[in-house]
Amino acid sequence: MTCRDFIAIGASSGGVDVLRKLVSQLPADLCAAIAIVQHVGAYPSILPKLLDDAGPLCAAHAADGEPFVHGRIYVAPPDRHMLVECGHVRLDAGPKRNFARPAIDPLFESAATELGTRVVGVILTGFLMDGMTGLAAVRACGGVTIVQDPADAPAPDMPARAIPYADYVLPIAQLAGRLEALTRGGTCAV
Repeated sequence: MTCRDFIAIGASSGGVDVLRKLVSQLPADLCAAIAIVQHVGAYPSILPKLLDDAGPLCAAHAADGEPFVHGRIYVAPPDRHMLVECGHVRLDAGPKRNFARPAIDPLFESAATELGTRVVGVILTGFLMDGMTGLAAVRACGGVTIVQDPADAPAPDMPARAIPYADYVLPIAQLAGRLEALTRGGTCAV
């Protein structure tokens, strides 16, 4: 069985409510680290607190250099891209991608390169097309890709554009169960 122990999630418009619903359905013993990019720009964000309160997993803004640990949620801080480097968080103030910093594609691309088949990439609600290239990279490197059903998304553009790279297209109500099934039995360490 392939170990899938790193979940990369990207969201934009409408993402806060969708993310809260998703994390409320995840089990406390999830055998994966979760890295989330929500388009917030340079504005202060309380997303980690909202996610921490919504479900059993601990959520916090990612800190540069910290290791990814199973059962934790790492949220990209305002105005920083979040990358995976040698199993650790790397925060980057590089150029905006897809008009955003933090952007989804840098996280997905670095996770795909570093972790390959261990990655589950998830694109949720949002406008424009951030995440599409990153999701293609996850798939090309052997990871599993999931897209929120556009009919279920408050902003259907991002998921609709990512569908060609999706292994699964699911409503949010089914997404947590699929993530749990994909990560069940994973024994590898991030």
